[in-house]
Amino acid sequence: MTQDGYLLDNRQVQAGTRFEALAELFDPGTHRHLEALGLAEGWRCWEVGAGGPVLPRWLAARVGPGGQVLVTDLDLSWTEGLADPAVRVLRHDVGAEEPPGEGFDLVHARLVLVHVPDRARALRSMVRALRPGGWLLLEDADPALQPLICPDEHGEPQRLANRLRAGFRELLSGRGADLSYGRKLPRLLREAGLEQVQADAYFPITSPACAVLEAATVEQVRVHLVGAGLATDAEIDRHLAAVRGGGLDLATSPMISAWGRKPLAGSPN
Repeated sequence: MTQDGYLLDNRQVQAGTRFEALAELFDPGTHRHLEALGLAEGWRCWEVGAGGPVLPRWLAARVGPGGQVLVTDLDLSWTEGLADPAVRVLRHDVGAEEPPGEGFDLVHARLVLVHVPDRARALRSMVRALRPGGWLLLEDADPALQPLICPDEHGEPQRLANRLRAGFRELLSGRGADLSYGRKLPRLLREAGLEQVQADAYFPITSPACAVLEAATVEQVRVHLVGAGLATDAEIDRHLAAVRGGGLDLATSPMISAWGRKPLAGSPN
């Protein structure tokens, strides 16, 4: 997938704000899952499409000087402030290129595969990169499972917010995003040959970070919403004023986390 085809371009000024809000919302859950998988000193990790420096630094602190964290992304502009000798950064397209290594103890991707056109190839690539006994943790949203940004649609501001969210989903779908991908992860991990597959979901409602994320996202896709006739500038201005005024109970799509282990050599699958 090319960066130019990505609706939420990492080169836009709002991208940093979005990444910070996403980290506040979802890093605690990601940390919990990684620690439960046994992340420890000496592990070799591949972080796919990190989008920001916070999680790579956290991983580097956990694996220590004897470990390794390889971070790959299509756009590496966010790495300018990343000065960590334990983190190696590489430009890489997970849906189109061969894996950048093998024998990883952990491969992790969050909010990546839902946007990748050749998701099946990307998943095979990540599984192939694991050592026998290594863990794959995939985390992706499922906007079709819970499509509303205001689940309590009790007034006109909430109806407008949900209409703009429907327009955003339409834009994502038009660029090849699979809006029901999250729920498929457990099945896809089993079909890829992984064992001990489990999954859960997280669905934040009324977090300050939800409002920050929504404002940055709408600003980032404003021109596309207006250009496609899905909203007017006046409607977007009215919505952003409501978001920043704190009068909306904003949610996110459920974040589904699924994990599985590559079978040990010689073990039955």
